[in-house]
Amino acid sequence: MTRPIPPPLVLSRIDVQRIEALLESPAARDIDTRGLEAELERAEVVEPADLPADVVSMNSTARVRDLDSGETREVTLVYPRDADGTPGRVSILAPIGSALLGLRVGETIDWPLPGGRMSHLELLAIHYQPEHAGDLHR
Repeated sequence: MTRPIPPPLVLSRIDVQRIEALLESPAARDIDTRGLEAELERAEVVEPADLPADVVSMNSTARVRDLDSGETREVTLVYPRDADGTPGRVSILAPIGSALLGLRVGETIDWPLPGGRMSHLELLAIHYQPEHAGDLHR
């Protein structure tokens, strides 16, 4: 059985630098970050001002649909320090956070969850992306 090819991934240089530093920090020590590391490895890295407006970056707020349940929700992709339990805040170190990073509007992704289950998500819209809003130094 062949694995599906993941969609192309475009990331901001600043996000990549910050995530790489995070992966080397104590916050990531006891977390399986292999999936996130693989995403960073395969990404095309661009300057923040050159990031397309339809791509999820760090601190972006997006609307996603779970293709299995049909449920839609709004999520904001954040660093672990900002994942404070507020509904909709998703840490980049969570499997779903890693799956959202670099996803483009209209794309879907399958991401493994604990227990061997898979999550099937579609990115419906991005309501806020720091790069597109000119917040390049957030």
